[in-house]
Amino acid sequence: MKFLLIIFCFLSFSFTVFASELYESIMQYQADLGALNRKYNNPLSIEYFERMEKLHRDWLGFLQNMEYETLSEDAKIDYVLFQNHLNKQLYFRNQEQQDYRSVQQVTDFALPLKTFYQERRRAVRPDSPKLAAAFDNCQQALTKAWEDQKMKVPFESWQKADLAAQAITQIRMQTEEAFGFYDGYDPAFTWWMKKPWEKLRQSLMDYETFLKDHYDNTLVKDDGSGIIGKPIGKTAIEKELQFEFIPYTPEELILEAEKQFAWCEAEMLKASNELGFGSDWKAALEMVKNTYVPAGQWPEDVVALAEEAIDFVESRDLITVPELAKETWRTSMLSAGAQQVSPFFLGGEVIQIAYPTLEMAHEDKMMSMRGNNPHFSRATVQHELIPGHHLQQFMNQRHKPYRRLFNTAFWTEGWALYWEFNLWDKDFPRSAEDRVGMLFWRMHRCARIIFSLNYHMGNMSPQECIDFLVEKVGHERANAEAEVRRSFTGRYGPLYQIAYMVGGLQFDALKAEMVDRGGMIEKDFHDFILTQNSIPVELIRSRIKGENLDKNHQSKWKFLD
Repeated sequence: MKFLLIIFCFLSFSFTVFASELYESIMQYQADLGALNRKYNNPLSIEYFERMEKLHRDWLGFLQNMEYETLSEDAKIDYVLFQNHLNKQLYFRNQEQQDYRSVQQVTDFALPLKTFYQERRRAVRPDSPKLAAAFDNCQQALTKAWEDQKMKVPFESWQKADLAAQAITQIRMQTEEAFGFYDGYDPAFTWWMKKPWEKLRQSLMDYETFLKDHYDNTLVKDDGSGIIGKPIGKTAIEKELQFEFIPYTPEELILEAEKQFAWCEAEMLKASNELGFGSDWKAALEMVKNTYVPAGQWPEDVVALAEEAIDFVESRDLITVPELAKETWRTSMLSAGAQQVSPFFLGGEVIQIAYPTLEMAHEDKMMSMRGNNPHFSRATVQHELIPGHHLQQFMNQRHKPYRRLFNTAFWTEGWALYWEFNLWDKDFPRSAEDRVGMLFWRMHRCARIIFSLNYHMGNMSPQECIDFLVEKVGHERANAEAEVRRSFTGRYGPLYQIAYMVGGLQFDALKAEMVDRGGMIEKDFHDFILTQNSIPVELIRSRIKGENLDKNHQSKWKFLD
């Protein structure tokens, strides 16, 4: 195999990077996975689970047959990443399959429907009279299954009931798509099938509704907050941490978050005293919230904050910022609806600004303005743009892009939060008000660890999480509700919210090891990290130190020590 040699001429140190020997295999796996997901597109079916298990076991076999010791350093990291990814997929898909099998009996009546939509993939022309009779029989079987289900003990949790309903939803959607494939194109099909399908479709929808509410009401679904998530339990959290190369228990991470929070409170007291509020740091926080600027002025101020952060890191030669990265970022505004889930900035190539819109109630407008004041935002604009998410995404598209398969929030959010640490140490906050703003966010990231882990372990409800953010951190209530809603009902994994602070602590520990004690130039350190793409920080540490990874590497870096 010929390796593509890429010399990163913008780096001041002599790292020469080869395309990994596993590049093509990882890309092929992603193509295989995509192709199979498109064909076997009912994720709640034995057909799907068995095919996905075969895919991942086949690729594990491929890896295990490789001569690991002959691989380059980058390829060894890719091997460990790929193997970890495959094992993670096998473990959690097996858990999903077990959950599905526990409710699978609710679909027993639907074998003719499964056969119908599976044969439709190859355009097998149905025998319409026979199919109409099969649908009619299926209707009768569904009615009997429904009556039998009413006589059974309800599901032990609303999550099980919801899963059972989803299994029926998937069958209905698959059958609906298959029906649409033939309807109108095959006149005999439409003549025979239209009425049987209309009747069966309505019964399926009614059955879904019944199943969704058929659970033991002793388990609370909505605690009054209106936020309905799915806590995964301690065992699953521990497995998630293992696959993320985080060698700590949830309880140890909560203790660290409390320790970090105490540091923040001590710094808050210093700033509060400086501002004349004594030990009442929440009064100082309220004063800072009220430094908001007029709504129409705010977007320009956001741009000024972004440019100031870029100038700060470049003037101190902390990191290389490509000219095109500075040229291509831009702004947009978050709608009122979007701010119910994301009450602050979202970022990347486009920084999405949260500020009041015309249709908001007055109270919501004030919360939005107070929560996005200039001193709070000084910490978050650079987090979202440069040197944070925009610079990350810019570099990830250009360096080892195949590694985006292994994307981890501990790298993505950890890096952006690490810069909040680093800039704090370099006197980026200009005043006590700025320090209050930056500390508010740092406290919030500590709180995320505490409330999200406790939620998933069953120790806190969504409403208790909201109250915690309001009372402990000083959030506006609407913003706290949005943060908790985003944490538990958004498209985020269960460890996403802890990844900010934990990942930031990993990068901070690595900088202390390599730069502060190891003598590496800080700019070289930062530039190298951005050539590795979004992978666990422990593996970046192994690469930057030139360690020889074991093929079955297990996490052992105690970065909190």
